[in-house]
Amino acid sequence: MTISHPDSALAGAASADTVLIVDFGSQVTQLIARRVRESGVYCEIAPFQSAEEAFRRLQPKAIILSGSPASTVDIGSPRAPDVIFESGLPVLGICYGEQTMCAQLGGKVEGSDHREFGRAFLEIQDDCALFDGVWAKGTRHQVWMSHGDRVTALPPGFRIVGTSTGAPFAAIADEARKYYGVQFHPEVVHTPDGARLLANFVQNIAGLKGDWTMAAYREQAIEAIRKQVGKGKVICALSGGVDSSVAALLTHEAVGDQLTCILVDHGLMRKNEAADVVAMFREHYNLPLILVDASDRFIGALEGESDPETKRKTIGRLFIEVFEEEAKKLGGADYLVQGTLYPDVIESVSFTGGPSVTIKSHHNVGGLPERMKMSLVEPLRELFKDEVRVLGRELGLPESFIGRHPFPGPGLAIRCPGGVTREKLDILRAADAIYLDEIRKAGLYDAIWQAFAVLLPVQTVGVMGDGRTYEFVCALRAVTSVDGMTADFYHYDMEFLGRAATRIINEVKGINRVVYDVTSKPPGTIEWE
Repeated sequence: MTISHPDSALAGAASADTVLIVDFGSQVTQLIARRVRESGVYCEIAPFQSAEEAFRRLQPKAIILSGSPASTVDIGSPRAPDVIFESGLPVLGICYGEQTMCAQLGGKVEGSDHREFGRAFLEIQDDCALFDGVWAKGTRHQVWMSHGDRVTALPPGFRIVGTSTGAPFAAIADEARKYYGVQFHPEVVHTPDGARLLANFVQNIAGLKGDWTMAAYREQAIEAIRKQVGKGKVICALSGGVDSSVAALLTHEAVGDQLTCILVDHGLMRKNEAADVVAMFREHYNLPLILVDASDRFIGALEGESDPETKRKTIGRLFIEVFEEEAKKLGGADYLVQGTLYPDVIESVSFTGGPSVTIKSHHNVGGLPERMKMSLVEPLRELFKDEVRVLGRELGLPESFIGRHPFPGPGLAIRCPGGVTREKLDILRAADAIYLDEIRKAGLYDAIWQAFAVLLPVQTVGVMGDGRTYEFVCALRAVTSVDGMTADFYHYDMEFLGRAATRIINEVKGINRVVYDVTSKPPGTIEWE
């Protein structure tokens, strides 16, 4: 059987108030979804290539058109499907979305010598429903721009409601048709009032209730799982992290004893993690749980492998093989549950399958083999990490589960840049445990989104006692984030870093130097591979 996905984990959401976000390839499209959901309205993102199908499936009450790295003046550049403008529904175009809306409705867009990137100031020329209660005529407000092209002539029915130095048509409105366009990005935090503008659009202009809650998601997701699975047998890939734990509990609530959870110890977990997860789950929940020790199999296949994509895809392949074997022992299984999240999906899509540039393949998205004997159940596929935590609380998951730092499915393999070996994994495991212990002792664990050690493929000269050493460099990483899509490095004081580094060098044989990673995302990713 080939891999299959349901159209959406929230197939039932189509009957509710829904906003369709058409993605033209902006790296911050998902932030539009975040802001819309924060206003209490459910939404889904669809690549422009499949937007018409999504429109018919979701029956949305409003549409938002995203930004894009493309240029509307180029031949073959992306366009919104005509059905959107024929529907009579409210439409908000953001950056490229404003430009393609103008181009498609009879206006004009040109390349500009005066590009705007970064902070800019919007002069409010006129009142409009988008600005109600937020910006008044004659005032000036900070926004975030990122564009080269600009609108030079408006389509019939539109008027200017805001201008900036580089964009005379920085905000436009056709209130008869409830069409609005902004050249700036309201979804990013650098536009301080942007979330309120988006809430105005979905609630006041489109008339959506703003009553979508995680309790509603829970009920809809349970119904979607039951509809997809029917009477089939289900196994869940459980790691003990919040994603797989919530996916397991949600599925168990939907199908009960049709579900068996399987924890695969691939030898790439943190110190004592497999035993701790099994004990934790068996203490709190009456779920069938099987622990499989497959460490020799995984490490044997990865030994010496240095290519990050190959590591991820090898791990994905082996996971599926192990799950298939365990399913066979159980008398067969029809479905595999995974805790795939929205950022995983977005980062794994390329322009050929969707407009976002591929950042990396995730082992549970891009790393799956083309053929497998089970269909995937991914009930968290439309959620961001912080939303999963809210759902976990809704399901009664203990805070000790909910507050755990994210841990990647490929585990320590992607924290060992260069060739993977058993020796390097043991060194890394020991260093990581000390680092996390120091973080907990300092009371910093809950203030940090994710923290971990990385063993670099670099050896440096050191002096320990009276001897010369030539050992590995350990990099420490800690970031703050809301949803994992953007992140800033955590600003430790030097005393903490010195204390953690001293312990690692003194207690871990094989490391003689420790460095701290001060890269944000973007331009880096949170993980090193």
